[in-house]
Amino acid sequence: MDIKEDVESDLQEGITDPLMRVEKNLADGGSSRGGNQWMVYLSTFVAVCGSYEFGCCIGYSSPTQSAIREDLSLTLAEYSVFGSIVTFGAMIGAITIGPITDFLGRKGALRVSCAFCVAGWLAIYFSKGALSLDIGRLATGYGMGAFSYVVPVFIAEIAPKNLRGRLTAINQLMIISGVSISFIIGVLVSWRALALIGLVPCAVTIFGLFFIPESPRWLAKTGRQREFEMALQKLRGKDADISHEAAEIQDYILTLDRLPKAKLLDLFQRRYLRSVMIAVGLMVFQQLGGINGVCFYVSNIFEQAGFSSSVGTITYAVLQVVVTAVAASVMDKAGRKPLILVSASGLVLGSLLTAISFFLKVHELALTATPILAVTGILIYIGSFSIGMGAVPWVVMSEIFPINIKGQAGSLATLVNWFGAWLCSYTFNYLMSWSSYGTFILYAAINALAILFVTLMVPETKGKTLEQIQGAINK
Repeated sequence: MDIKEDVESDLQEGITDPLMRVEKNLADGGSSRGGNQWMVYLSTFVAVCGSYEFGCCIGYSSPTQSAIREDLSLTLAEYSVFGSIVTFGAMIGAITIGPITDFLGRKGALRVSCAFCVAGWLAIYFSKGALSLDIGRLATGYGMGAFSYVVPVFIAEIAPKNLRGRLTAINQLMIISGVSISFIIGVLVSWRALALIGLVPCAVTIFGLFFIPESPRWLAKTGRQREFEMALQKLRGKDADISHEAAEIQDYILTLDRLPKAKLLDLFQRRYLRSVMIAVGLMVFQQLGGINGVCFYVSNIFEQAGFSSSVGTITYAVLQVVVTAVAASVMDKAGRKPLILVSASGLVLGSLLTAISFFLKVHELALTATPILAVTGILIYIGSFSIGMGAVPWVVMSEIFPINIKGQAGSLATLVNWFGAWLCSYTFNYLMSWSSYGTFILYAAINALAILFVTLMVPETKGKTLEQIQGAINK
């Protein structure tokens, strides 16, 4: 046992030491100053069409509820199953997509995700009853869960370090855009037409994948040397000097190949434990801080507080898109850790203001102030979530795992995220029935714990290559 630990320690030092030596040479992210990065932007666009599809899946059920129930004579219980089964599909997608991504590659996994979404939308479009609706919704949920993992991983592996945070954060922006636009279009077209519109992002992704390269890091890991060099050159520009970046990636992969093939239980070994704790912890705090409860029931929250639900919901949606876009643009300058600390602090403030508004209403105190406090609290809450806690956990998750465990570890983190999403949305109404202001005090406490967790556990990854990040964490 001691011999094994010594060998593993020596191997891990082999990962870390070369990275430190080449750090200075990689100051520009591994590409020459004359490199053309248009292929990175095109590849990112193709990938985040999957994120937009994710948003379309989430946003579908809300504007179509009345029409589907009327056309197919569904009970409220049957429609509730249709609305919620997507989460279970996402959990299945989260469990299985990691190994699929490792086996088929990042582009192959994107194709699998699209295939499930296409099958799901077609099943919904041709539905004559509850069963085919549920099968279609389950399939689109699988695609959602798969996209939620593979998109940020693919972007993180193709982007130079000076653009990685910004480009990976576009994932969250496109999800939010998909939700908002689906809600608006859903008011204007039939529910069957909206299902067909959901096919468009999949078509763009499937078509676009023919024109972009595979992840160079995956190609290196699978031993495809010539394809690896071609893909990296294509991403960095034909005139870019890729020698330093290619050497670093290959040295890292060679060292990892000397380690045993990772299994799920291996994630809890000492050398990987910190990465797993960081990723799982961020996902837990992202979801249990209350975001899905607030998101799914924002109209009811405004109504209970005595504020116009339509005005509040529109303002909520617009603010979410704008702030997420701002966060994406500054992530590589401000850093991951400062953004998430500011975000969690704002979530505490927003939760407390909302709790105070409900406390005043329950005790019939300062009734004229309660609607203002409620809308202020909710808008601070969603603005704060969008600037950090929404996107940053996915960015960090895509950066911190060594490539030999990325599939297993990413699946675990994504599964935890989706389970947390279900738990938060499922318990929200029960908590509000127990105590409206107590619910938001609980969310404030959880977000306060998130501040402590991030301060103590989460490293800053801005301006570092993936190999440097992973070598420093997994010592």
